[in-house]
Amino acid sequence: MAKLRTGRQKYYNIFAHFYDLFIKMHSHNYGEETRKFLVDSAQLEKKRHPRVLDICSGTGSVVLAFSRSLPDSTAVGYDFALGMLYKAKEKDLAGKTQFINGDAARLPFADDCFDVVCCSHALYELKNQVRTEALLEMRRVVKPDGRVLIMEHEVPKKRLIKMLFYVRMLSMGPADSREFVKQGTAPFEKIFTHVSLSHTPSGKSKLISCRKQ
Repeated sequence: MAKLRTGRQKYYNIFAHFYDLFIKMHSHNYGEETRKFLVDSAQLEKKRHPRVLDICSGTGSVVLAFSRSLPDSTAVGYDFALGMLYKAKEKDLAGKTQFINGDAARLPFADDCFDVVCCSHALYELKNQVRTEALLEMRRVVKPDGRVLIMEHEVPKKRLIKMLFYVRMLSMGPADSREFVKQGTAPFEKIFTHVSLSHTPSGKSKLISCRKQ
């Protein structure tokens, strides 16, 4: 297990050099629109000094969107790949976003300390048990009145694009990633009290909004 984890870290450390280009090609210029939708869905504009945690933050696009939209916020990007975090820090020109290296299933934060915890297009890449543990950790660290926001890919409707989509699932995620993406809100309803589903304006991604109370 440790060897597999180390191998995946090395993969993402290398992938970090091409990650932003890959996402730009994959999202077809919908990336900024998607991030805005996620930030708006957090509903933090009226909250003073909100605290935001972005799990599996990659090169920081989402956590930096929160940081720029909410100047008085404390925004934390959290990822297990140092290569991703180095790229994120390079993009943080204001130098006000925190970046922490660690395991999504073992968050080094106190209970009930974040107003929003989010994870964008990454949860499907975690193995089943690790994914569940990560969700339990997200529930633990979010405030009682806070939100956990999970952005995931929507399954394409066109046959060819759907086939390519599943090929990508198999190549980048564990064996159950395809089933996880198809399940909708079911995996989240086992952990959170209130769960709702919405879609980005492009329809290419879905947002699962979760609350523990």
